[in-house]
Amino acid sequence: MMQHGANIYKYAKIAECKPNEIIDFSSNINHYQPEPNFSATKELLSKYANSDYPELKNAIATRYNLKKSQIQLYNGATAAIYELFHSLKSKTVYLYAPLYGEYEKAALQNKKDIYKINRINSLEDEVQKNSIVVFVNPSTPDGSYYNLDELMMEWMKNKCTVILDESFLEFETLKSFRKYIDIYKKLYVIQSFSKFYATAGVRVGAIFSSKKNIAKLQVPLWNISSLDADILQKRILDESFIKKSLSLHKIQKEQLQNILKNSHFFEEIVESDSNFILVKALKGKEIFRNLLKNKILVRTCESFDYLDENWIRFAVKDTFSHKKLQEALSEIA
Repeated sequence: MMQHGANIYKYAKIAECKPNEIIDFSSNINHYQPEPNFSATKELLSKYANSDYPELKNAIATRYNLKKSQIQLYNGATAAIYELFHSLKSKTVYLYAPLYGEYEKAALQNKKDIYKINRINSLEDEVQKNSIVVFVNPSTPDGSYYNLDELMMEWMKNKCTVILDESFLEFETLKSFRKYIDIYKKLYVIQSFSKFYATAGVRVGAIFSSKKNIAKLQVPLWNISSLDADILQKRILDESFIKKSLSLHKIQKEQLQNILKNSHFFEEIVESDSNFILVKALKGKEIFRNLLKNKILVRTCESFDYLDENWIRFAVKDTFSHKKLQEALSEIA
C-alpha cells in the first residue's frame, strides 16, 4: 500500500532504474522549478540564524496578509501538525476524510478520540461542542475546494477548535479562510510552502493563528536552517515565479486532463481545484504496474479513507512528462 507519494527511491529499485529516471506523477509539487536565485555564502552557512526568523516572517506576512505575530514556523508542515495536536487539550477530533494521513497519526499519537466524516457523501454530520475539527481545503487526494462559510458558522457556534489546511490553495484563484483568524480565536491554518513554491527540499511549514495562540505553541530553537529560511524568503518574494507558476499551471493542467480523458482508461475523472487530478480506473493495479515499467510513478490512493486501489492521483507536470505519460498509456492500450 502506498502511504505517501514521491518515494522515487523505492520504486526506482522496482523499475530497475536510477531515481532521476523516474517521472514522478505521485509528487504534487509545482512543476515550474526555475534555478534558485541565491548563493550559499560562508556567512549564511557559518552564522546562527535569528531564531525568530524576522525576514522570512515579514515575507510570509506580506504574501498572506497576516501579522508576524500570527505566524509560527516549523521544520515542515507535518512537524507543525504534530506540535499543534500536542498543544490542544480537547480529546475529541473530527476528521473530514479522506485527507492527509498524518492528521490521524498525530491525533492518535496524542491519544485523541477520532471520528471521521465522509465529506464526499455529506458535510452535514453534527460535531460535539468544544471538539477539534480538521478540514483540508482544497482537499486531498481529489483537489476539491469547499466554500466553508456555513460550516465555519456551525463550528464557531459549537466552540470547536478548527484546523484548516490550505497548503494547495495557491495554484488557483480560491478564497482563503485566513480572514477568520481575526474573528475566531480557536482557528488554526496549516500552510505548507513546499507545494506551490516547489521547495520540498526546503523544510518549512507554518501555523497561522491569533497572536495569543501562536505565543502558546512550542518550537525548538533554530527550528529552521539559515539556508532554508533564505531560500524560501527569496522564492516567496519572487513575483515573476508566482506569475509564471499560475500561467503554466492553467495550461499544463488542461493538458493533463485531456490526456486522461482521451485515454479511455478511467471511468471517473474528478474535477480538481488544485495541481493534481484524481481518477478511478477499472484496473488500477494493472495501470500502476504498467506505468512503472515505463518509469512513470503515480499515486495509488488505497491508503485514503473511502478509496481503494482503483483510485489513482496524477500530479500536473510539464509538457515533456505529459507526453511520456500519453505514450505510456497508448502503449498499455
